[in-house]
Amino acid sequence: MDALQNLMEELVNAKGVPGNERGVRQVFQKHLEPLSEEILTDRLGGLAGKKTGDAAGPKILLAGHLDEIGFMVTYITEKGFLKFQPLGGWWAHNMLSHRVVVQSRKGEYLGVIGSKPPHALKAEERKKVMNIKEMFIDIGAKSRAEAEEMGIRPGDSVVPVSDFFTMQDGKIWGGKALDNRAGCALALEVLRQLKDEAHPNVVYGGATVQEEVGVRGAGTLAELVKPDIAFALDVGMAYDIPGFEGHPGEAAMGEGPLMFIMDYTMIPHTGLRNLVMDTAEELEIPLQVDALMGGGTDGAKFHLHGTGCPTVVIGFPTRYVHSHNSLMSRHDFEQAARLLTAVIKKLDQNTLDSWL
Repeated sequence: MDALQNLMEELVNAKGVPGNERGVRQVFQKHLEPLSEEILTDRLGGLAGKKTGDAAGPKILLAGHLDEIGFMVTYITEKGFLKFQPLGGWWAHNMLSHRVVVQSRKGEYLGVIGSKPPHALKAEERKKVMNIKEMFIDIGAKSRAEAEEMGIRPGDSVVPVSDFFTMQDGKIWGGKALDNRAGCALALEVLRQLKDEAHPNVVYGGATVQEEVGVRGAGTLAELVKPDIAFALDVGMAYDIPGFEGHPGEAAMGEGPLMFIMDYTMIPHTGLRNLVMDTAEELEIPLQVDALMGGGTDGAKFHLHGTGCPTVVIGFPTRYVHSHNSLMSRHDFEQAARLLTAVIKKLDQNTLDSWL
């Protein structure tokens, strides 16, 4: 297995739901340290590694987010079943019958998300999406006391189980948490490509926390770094699957990296957007674009930092986001890294000043 695929496997398989990103942060920091002069950490757990090209140049932040969608235990029934709430945006049908890991103070325990079987549902109930209130996590305990003896309490984190895998001889990556371990890996890969290169700025490659529950950690990391320019690195929608016929979106997995021309929380800075598009054209990188009106990214907080921070979102068209098994293209990742590295080499103070 090559180094890049190994990095993705480590990040995807690591556990880290919103508010409990420690496991994946340790993996990310292990890979960040050899690429950084200094590592900065905010008090929520976000971090960024510093790489100086020109200390007098603008500060550039590029960051994914560490957290993945997951769940939190909210109640233990008398019979030892766990009631829960989602952390992040889940569609209920994507939850049922999947395995999860409950992280308690005493250890980690495998569980299965259950509900009444279809045989016991009324005809009208079968036509509806199962309400999360009707679901539970079965950890094999026979009582509340037994579950509590396992160290399980309300507030404990619950992580989906789905290991990293590849398809098509490694051309396609899959597993849980591609949203957004792929963005974290991209920040590391750009730092790696810049390691022995000159660039007219100071680059901070990092990762935020708690993006999936309201882009919370983006604000604290931006306050820590105080960037002049920012890149939010995240996944986007792939519309190349059945069901999107006639949809205005055209982004397709394997056809190049993706840039959001707008989303629900941000419109990118025109100067930075045009620089990305022009650089992609120069390098003959097929840059795809999308307008994502059903969600937002860490760019929501980055672009409003201080008196304003030109920001753009770069990522990859991804199939089946916010589920146990998403798919993305390695080619799209590699082209995104190549594009970002080239753009960063152009971001000097004169370029930034010309946008104002």
